[in-house]
Amino acid sequence: MGHLPLFLAPMEDVTYKSFRYMCKKYGADVMYTEFISAEALIRDVQKTRKKMTLFDFDRPIAIQLYGANIDSMVEAAKVAEEAGPDFIDINFGCPMKKIAGKGAGAGLLCDLPKLVKMAEEVVKAVKLPVTAKTRLGWDQTNKPIVGLAEQLQDVGIQALAIHGRTRNQLYTGDADWSLIADVKKNQRVKIPIIGNGDINGPVRAKEFLEMSGVDALMIGRGSIGRPWIFQEIRHYLQTGELLPNPKVSEVVENVKEQLKQSVMWKDQPKRAILEMRRHFVKYFPNLRDFRELRIRLLQTEDFDQVNSILDEIADKYHEERVDYSNVGLK
Repeated sequence: MGHLPLFLAPMEDVTYKSFRYMCKKYGADVMYTEFISAEALIRDVQKTRKKMTLFDFDRPIAIQLYGANIDSMVEAAKVAEEAGPDFIDINFGCPMKKIAGKGAGAGLLCDLPKLVKMAEEVVKAVKLPVTAKTRLGWDQTNKPIVGLAEQLQDVGIQALAIHGRTRNQLYTGDADWSLIADVKKNQRVKIPIIGNGDINGPVRAKEFLEMSGVDALMIGRGSIGRPWIFQEIRHYLQTGELLPNPKVSEVVENVKEQLKQSVMWKDQPKRAILEMRRHFVKYFPNLRDFRELRIRLLQTEDFDQVNSILDEIADKYHEERVDYSNVGLK
């Protein structure tokens, strides 16, 4: 098997600089910024602009935009292009109520002519390649993804990432890769198809790949607290062997590295620590007698204290390996 590209999915409050840094270190091929509101970008909101800051290690990377208004998306795409990404991605998949409920993200799956028109206008507005990420459809009775993929290709979208759920499923139930496979097997579709949903380790990654024949795999929630999942998947696809799970002491070194990157980037240790909390918990699944250390890790806002607690975790579980069994993607 040749080099199958592995993508890190765009995730709000997750795929900021320090986490992208860790995923790239472990072999993520292509990455995205956190998704960016077109309206906030054209209003020049500084926090939104900062999300578009790109680094040498990032590449190739996309800036991902979402919005409900076609004119705003066109303007935002032009602003994003100036930031120098390798491509621009349109979010047609975010299921969250505050976005989909306002007609952006997966909300556009309720208005396919508008969705396709938005893609067409953004493609026309920029010189960079434009890609898109979407879902199977709005709900169980409405899954237009096979025809939609053709339409997006026809207006110039150059690759399509598909999450194997409907908007109404949010992140519940199982991702349906059979419909992703149908898109890939459609002879009219020539653009790369990137499969996404429920990849929680190397075995699942290989199963989904063989079933669907996609051109690339995209890993989202399965990478939180496990940035080396890219290395694990790559190794398994190439050799058929599973790498041993990392030792807790090795995990601690990685958490420290991510935290240090966060602090350097944020320039505010407290803010960086707060942002890291969702990662802290995911890094140490299934450790016995971990409750007290976990509570302390989630309560302290002091950089030195966090490092001290991490040292305690390394000392207590030093040679033990992290156990990923029963680790859900929720």
